[in-house]
Amino acid sequence: MSTDRSFFGHPRGLSTLFFTEMWERFSYYGMRALLFLFMTAPAATGGMAMDAATAGAIYGTYTAMVYMMSLPGGWLADRIIGQRRAVLYGGVLIACGHFSMAVPATATFYVGLVLIVLGTGLLKPNISVIVGQLYEQNDNRRDAGFSLFYMGINLGAFFSPLVCGYLGQKVNWHYGFGAAGVGMVLGLVQYMVGAKALGDAGLHPAPVPPDQHARDRQRAAWGVGGTLIVLAIAGLGLAFGWFPVSPGQIADAIGFLLLAVTVGLFGWLLFGGSWTREERGRLYVIFAFFAAYALFSAVFEQAGSTLNLFAERDSRNEIFGYAFPSSWYQSTNPILIFILAPLFAWLWVRLGPREPSSPAKLSWGLLGAGLGFLLLVPAANIAATGTLVSPGWLTATYFIHTVAELCLSPVGLSSMTKLAPARIASLVMGIWFLGVSVGNYAAGQLGGLYESLPLPALFGRVGLVAVAAGIIMLLLSPRLKRMMAGVGR
Repeated sequence: MSTDRSFFGHPRGLSTLFFTEMWERFSYYGMRALLFLFMTAPAATGGMAMDAATAGAIYGTYTAMVYMMSLPGGWLADRIIGQRRAVLYGGVLIACGHFSMAVPATATFYVGLVLIVLGTGLLKPNISVIVGQLYEQNDNRRDAGFSLFYMGINLGAFFSPLVCGYLGQKVNWHYGFGAAGVGMVLGLVQYMVGAKALGDAGLHPAPVPPDQHARDRQRAAWGVGGTLIVLAIAGLGLAFGWFPVSPGQIADAIGFLLLAVTVGLFGWLLFGGSWTREERGRLYVIFAFFAAYALFSAVFEQAGSTLNLFAERDSRNEIFGYAFPSSWYQSTNPILIFILAPLFAWLWVRLGPREPSSPAKLSWGLLGAGLGFLLLVPAANIAATGTLVSPGWLTATYFIHTVAELCLSPVGLSSMTKLAPARIASLVMGIWFLGVSVGNYAAGQLGGLYESLPLPALFGRVGLVAVAAGIIMLLLSPRLKRMMAGVGR
């Protein structure tokens, strides 16, 4: 497949994955644009009338679990069903989840969140692995290919708030959730129609001895069954009030679970396992990239929580006299990605041997994320006086965050596919998305502070922490580059 250049100089299979992921992201970001607003909207407008702290706890728990489930989703693909089937099954669960949320009932709301969590855990890490398998290990088109793949993600993310956001905020919240489900169905159709272009990529699980395969199948059966039972009980318990626990307490439990999973997983990777010296060095780099991405996500993913509330409550949502739904700000980042991603893809190839290292690019991403929030501190001071601020403030922040994202996300995603030992490729991709899980959890918790902490202080602290982390990462970049041991920059 490495000689195939039929899709803008890349393998034809990339087009299948491009459009499949485009529709999956349409469904995810369409629903995410509405989720926090729906939970905090007054009951008179069809919302759930939650305070920001409760909504932040649910939002953080949901978005954290969406990505944490990439770990078992990656393992199932590696050991049992292969990446191709994992993507298909995940898409079906996601569509069912969105359609469940389209039904106006508390029970179906929570059931829908559970289904989307399970489906995204199967689909998200494995479709990225398939992208990586379209290229040879040292194919210099790989980073550019992931940047193009990122364009597909953001094309769907651009249209989804415009469609789902308008339907949800201006017509009916549940129409917006239903539209997200339609998007996922279209993605599944695209995936099935274009499957031949993928060849053998992701078609089979990693080869293991027959006795190991039998043990893996048994573990998978117990694990899947147990997960379904726990999630079903938790979701239904919240919906019908079976348990005397609050969303905040559940969020705290998820926080401890995330910590335990992260410590246990990296403890095994870094200090156990039969790794070669070169592989172990690369695993340390994976840990550093994970930490950087988790912190970046904690800042960047506040687009769905803190920044979403700032758009709804403190921004003047009109341009040239035309009022627009606050959820439409969520389209700013993806349209900028769509415009700028080809320029970044061209730039990395054009620079050739002068291209910055992957650790340096991740450093720039952290710095940009922090600067975007520091820019909002003056806007927060204006809003504190009761004045609605210009939409230019959020637009500028999203522009800075977009540049930061292009320095970090596609580059880190590509690096993971190169750094991962072949026998745990999907698991390592799950680790990358575990970083998003940790970041999303933190973003939800920070969103819950919107009503209890002065906005200038909230935005300033977030920005300063990210800038400090970017400086530390930049200082460590030369050492991390050496530890990457021949897998590119």
